[in-house]
Amino acid sequence: MHIDRLEFAVSLAEKAGKLGMEYFRKLDTLNVTQKGHQDLVSEADRNVETLIRQEFAKAYPEDGILGEEHGMEEGSSGYTWVTDPIDGTANFVTGIPQWCVIIACVHQGQVIVGVIHDPVAGETFKAAAGQGAFLNGKPIRTSTSESLSTGSVGVGFNGRTAITDAVNVVGALVSKGGVFFRNASGGLMLAYAASGRLIGYVESHMNAWDCLAGMLIAKEAGGMVMEQDINNALYHGARIVVGAPGVFNDLMEIAESSFSPLEVA
Repeated sequence: MHIDRLEFAVSLAEKAGKLGMEYFRKLDTLNVTQKGHQDLVSEADRNVETLIRQEFAKAYPEDGILGEEHGMEEGSSGYTWVTDPIDGTANFVTGIPQWCVIIACVHQGQVIVGVIHDPVAGETFKAAAGQGAFLNGKPIRTSTSESLSTGSVGVGFNGRTAITDAVNVVGALVSKGGVFFRNASGGLMLAYAASGRLIGYVESHMNAWDCLAGMLIAKEAGGMVMEQDINNALYHGARIVVGAPGVFNDLMEIAESSFSPLEVA
């Protein structure tokens, strides 16, 4: 049942990625002003999400949709699609080729489908609950690292929580012999953690549209994921700790010692 939704989400993410790429290529033709670029990425964000919503409305008219640009549209089927049309807009707007289209599907408090599509690299990370995780159709696994000193950890920075959160994580990680990585796309960093390129990813707060797909893909790839109340995360976001089994406990310790206390929603 979920496979149909997964394959639909993959084809839609790739279609949305093509539209995003059309805008990304236009950056070169603009007068180099920050406002011009910012207007373009805003238009791209809106139009890519509109495309995604229209396709969902045609294929799954009873489903709910939550997106970064247009908020929550409640459905009646019990399924909710969650999407970020362009994750990594700071990269997109400055011409850095590190951004992605994210689509997840939630049913009865569980993430059942996750897709992260990187149109520039031509990479599609995907998972359906209980079915494993894949990159361009090939199975992926999280890193076999058993030490923070072996591999890099993605560190998120969101501008919504205490500035010291990310600073503290970096300090704690480096003090334990680790290396931090950041590319300004939380979605891609979660995908990299799932595929073993990074040994983990931590961020004090992510919105649902940025993290739900990557959390499922990482879990299906054999990674460990900090438990979440998914229904709560839809509306309030979540604290994220994802890691290879060999380093997850270390990452949890770093997160607990580095992040300001969680506010109860």
